[in-house]
Amino acid sequence: MTQNTSVDLVLQIIHLHDKVQKKLARSLSAHGIGVSEFLVLKQLYAAANQRLSRGELAEQVGLSPSGVTRLLNPMEKIGLVDKEANPRDARVSWVTLSSAGAQIYEDAQTSFTQAAVAMLEPLKSTRLNALVEGLKDATRVVVS
Repeated sequence: MTQNTSVDLVLQIIHLHDKVQKKLARSLSAHGIGVSEFLVLKQLYAAANQRLSRGELAEQVGLSPSGVTRLLNPMEKIGLVDKEANPRDARVSWVTLSSAGAQIYEDAQTSFTQAAVAMLEPLKSTRLNALVEGLKDATRVVVS
């Protein structure tokens, strides 16, 4: 791959990310959350006991520990998540999904799915599958 092709591809990925974020944000705004909040709720919903440490959560949603703390504070204030102290280690705190957070996630999941399907519907399934596999390969290369 030439240098120009690599640069063009990275720029296209950034542009695509921006467009996808904006479309998803519009569909999630009806539930009072944004994409980052949705990703946090999704991870907590799927976690054992619907609870994760802040560090685990930061890792899973691609934020820094301080970034996840800034995101969680307003989520706690509106009752989507709860914070729990770890009785064994004061340096580690847990984030748990509240019942209200679980309900918002379940409702938002439907909107998220509908938006994702609508965005990609124009692509033929063979192209979509090839795109998914190509992005998986790219992710493995970038992460390693």
